[in-house]
Amino acid sequence: MAVRVDKWLWAVRVFKTRRQATDACTAGRIRINGEVAKPASKVKVGDVVQAARRDRTIIYVAHELLEKRVSAPLAAAAVEDRSPPPPKKQDHLDLPVFAQRDRGSGRPTKKDRRAIDKLRGERRS
Repeated sequence: MAVRVDKWLWAVRVFKTRRQATDACTAGRIRINGEVAKPASKVKVGDVVQAARRDRTIIYVAHELLEKRVSAPLAAAAVEDRSPPPPKKQDHLDLPVFAQRDRGSGRPTKKDRRAIDKLRGERRS
């Protein structure tokens, strides 16, 4: 027995919607046993499914074939996660503390902009 890869990725909660799973397949970000998969490609028990997500690759081995979305514990039991650990956040060790801006801190003020330009060695005219 086999299941469509877009359905399976949605059922085991790799993607939030089936449309996202289909789009990822169409874009070539999904591989089954090393081969690029189309949305209608079939997943069988024991297949290795790779999904390229944002900044990392998720690798799953299919232990159970699901067509319907199930609860998270059942979905986790249906796959074996062989993904490498996520990359650690890179600290900006080369920049002084005052040169770093917190994410979401808004637009820099004129004073902040001048300090940034001075740090970079730029001149504004």
